[in-house]
Amino acid sequence: MSSYLLTVLTKKQEVDTIIRDTIDKVPVLRFGRASDPVCLQLDNVLSKSAREVSKFASVALVDIDSNEIQVYVKYFDITFIPSTVFFFNAHHMKMDFGTADHTKWVGAFHKKQDFVDVVERGHERQADSELPSATRANTKVSIVIQGCIKGELALHLAIRQS
Repeated sequence: MSSYLLTVLTKKQEVDTIIRDTIDKVPVLRFGRASDPVCLQLDNVLSKSAREVSKFASVALVDIDSNEIQVYVKYFDITFIPSTVFFFNAHHMKMDFGTADHTKWVGAFHKKQDFVDVVERGHERQADSELPSATRANTKVSIVIQGCIKGELALHLAIRQS
């Protein structure tokens, strides 16, 4: 049902366009399959959150079974689904949530608010008006998930100059 509510990308050019052309918002790309139960759970959370985050994020589903998408599946090393990748102004946002892989969120967000918090914090840090625009363009955000505290994600953001 959620694929009816969210954009489904099946071509490399569609993924390129959303990454490149989404300015001052966080493009959120969920890599997975519509037939996978965990993907469906995540899609449900994403579709419920899409309207709430629409001012600072755009959410799309990427079908990993599409032949044209395989370049991204290999580039982001999508071995487990669902995997969610975040961008800002055409830059890939890194995440540290206690594993060696900092390129994506693997698995489902179990609560709408967890997803909203990650996207909102990432957008706030990247779009921080205290940074001059030239600095902002060369700045990458790292989102550090410090673990779950009573079922809630504890977030810490770090800014790195590239």
